[in-house]
Amino acid sequence: MKLRSKILALSTSALAVGTLGLLGVTNAMAATTGSISGLGGKCLDLTDGSTTNGNLPQIWTCVAGSSNQTWTAADNGSLQVKGKCLDVANNATTDGAAVHVWDCYDTVASQKWQISNGAIINTASGKCLDVKNNTSTDGTKLQIWTCTGAANQKWTVAGSTTPPTTPPPTTGGPGAKAVAPYYYTGWGNPPNLTTVKNATGVTWYTMAFILNSGTCDPKWDGSRALTGGADQTAINTIRANGGDVVISFGGAAGPWLEHTCSSASALAAAYQKVINAYGLKAIDIDIEGTPYNSATDQQKTVDALKTIKANNPGITTYITLGSLTTGPDSSLINRAAASGLQVDGWGIMTFDWGSTGNNQGALTIQAADGLKNKLKTAYGYSDADAYKHVGISSMNGITDENAVVTLADMRTITTYAQQHQIARLTFWSLNRDRQCSGAYPNDDTCSGVTQSAYEFTKIIGAYKG
Repeated sequence: MKLRSKILALSTSALAVGTLGLLGVTNAMAATTGSISGLGGKCLDLTDGSTTNGNLPQIWTCVAGSSNQTWTAADNGSLQVKGKCLDVANNATTDGAAVHVWDCYDTVASQKWQISNGAIINTASGKCLDVKNNTSTDGTKLQIWTCTGAANQKWTVAGSTTPPTTPPPTTGGPGAKAVAPYYYTGWGNPPNLTTVKNATGVTWYTMAFILNSGTCDPKWDGSRALTGGADQTAINTIRANGGDVVISFGGAAGPWLEHTCSSASALAAAYQKVINAYGLKAIDIDIEGTPYNSATDQQKTVDALKTIKANNPGITTYITLGSLTTGPDSSLINRAAASGLQVDGWGIMTFDWGSTGNNQGALTIQAADGLKNKLKTAYGYSDADAYKHVGISSMNGITDENAVVTLADMRTITTYAQQHQIARLTFWSLNRDRQCSGAYPNDDTCSGVTQSAYEFTKIIGAYKG
């Protein structure tokens, strides 16, 4: 049985996102405006000055002040000319894919670029903007290609020495714990945590799941001892490697403390027992199924967390809940806000939600924006503050309903996290973050997609909080 979310979306009002027009046009504020020069000193040029979608830009002799060569490195990571965005045709990620201009959309990953050591890198593919055939002849077109550091991949953005991406997080961001993929010792051939850390640089992990054993007694999966077993060994290893853990309570399968503990004070005591056992700095309440569907259990959980916040100054609290593609139900959010509970990050599970289309990255962003709007309404946050309380909990590879969260989808999601400095970015699970040796076994031991070991973890690890 899967231990993560088994949300059955009985109804959905989500809009289909099969066309770019439903994603929303962006007119980003300019970060830097000027020419972009490359091979042979030639300038990136809008061919014939045409703003028709699909026009292929070229390199051309630089002409001072030419509007066809005046590019804006916008603060959302796009490169814009005459109101159009530099884009990879058909969202392709393969070597040789054509680069064209298209209407700008904030949620389209193929329109996001960053500069690193003079290369302009498409964040959806990780490929470099490349002058075809390594020739500086006027009129030569552009493509993406595996980055080699060659001269036809070197560019100078006038007036800018920094990447055209969202500025680095300001002081007070969520920090390293914002990226903490779920790790589970009880199933799914747990990977070696030292190997993962050395391969990815990720140091925080979310340990799953604490459930009820007996009468409001917290244990791992409701059966393994709280301390002294494989879970503590894993935590000790993580900390020895310079990292730390978020411990998650709940999940898709009970018995849930949030339901079986008789009162808010008893539930708070159960949470506190785990906090004390491991000296925790952060906890996650993954509230699904029976506890979420009960107003009594919701309020019990809210009141217990208020006690935890009062008795553990500085502890980070996350709540994880299910979602549709338009965002989550707002009942728990509204209840928490009305009760005065400040949650550091509200995470939504952006999978198993009744949509199996090949656009899981775009749908995740749509749902996260829906969450942002509900937090804004409930708490009175500004847009910026609401985003800082948004969390995303994805699933890597083939999901329980046979949708596929691809590597490109995870890059799209990570770019969104970077743009908005969200509270938390995670996925289920680290155990799955490797290629299957054969057919997909659907047992949480591999992702079901072609990938290198721990590649999903590497991708979200680019988000530094």
